[in-house]
Amino acid sequence: MFEFDQYLGFLAFLTILTIGFWLMIFLITFVIPYWIGGSLIERLKEIRDEKKAKRQNLEH
Repeated sequence: MFEFDQYLGFLAFLTILTIGFWLMIFLITFVIPYWIGGSLIERLKEIRDEKKAKRQNLEH
């Protein structure tokens, strides 16, 4: 059986493992898609602004 300090170490290991698991779930399901979606929207805005600037330069 476990000694008391081994038991505490095992509990600490399980706690860190569980926290890491839920952190990865949170990152994969929310943070990363939010980050990718925001960067895509910003890139599309930049492309649209570049096209608008080119059209205005051609008109003048």
